[in-house]
Amino acid sequence: MAASAFVQTINTGLRRVPAWPLYALLPIPGLLTFWAALNNQLGPDPLRALEADLGIRGLQLLILTLLVTPIRRLTGLNLLKFRRAIGVVCFLYILGHLVVWVVLDQQLDPGAIVEEIIRRPYITIGMLGFLVLLPLAVTSNNLSIRKLGPIRWRKLHRLVYVAGVAGALHYVLIVKAWPIEPLVYAGLVLVLLFIRAWWSLRPSPRP
Repeated sequence: MAASAFVQTINTGLRRVPAWPLYALLPIPGLLTFWAALNNQLGPDPLRALEADLGIRGLQLLILTLLVTPIRRLTGLNLLKFRRAIGVVCFLYILGHLVVWVVLDQQLDPGAIVEEIIRRPYITIGMLGFLVLLPLAVTSNNLSIRKLGPIRWRKLHRLVYVAGVAGALHYVLIVKAWPIEPLVYAGLVLVLLFIRAWWSLRPSPRP
């Protein structure tokens, strides 16, 4: 009972906290990395470091959006009002990751870009994840919810799990030494996907 009251107190406080500052705060780490790249402060290969940093931060925010619902259902802590801002900034990071690769790495060469997408599975999977996220970012607004209707809108945005799997797999395949970090992200996405599937098959009362 005490824990429940504590969570309700937090939720009451969160209702007074606006979500809009996240649009300004969450991009700051990426902008700092970009500034460091411009000043040659990212080591011997600043382009790769910038590209990797933006992609990893996008994946982290994507996983955070997937965590919002399990946190609410398991603990009662309601962070739903912040999920849209996190999701939009997540897409901006991943878009930045793609732009760096297309513009700086591939020099806007359409032939080279298509060849890389076809030839390298991790790029194919990463591009698939981006294409899945694109309609989700475009429809992350109240107008789209009204036009699509809440049910169809929610069904469309379940594709975020597909994007999460694609992003995690892209990260696992892109590294060669199999460090722990990409495996942890992949494990988190799979656990969250399993939880979502379990709840779909056995719905439980929402707090």
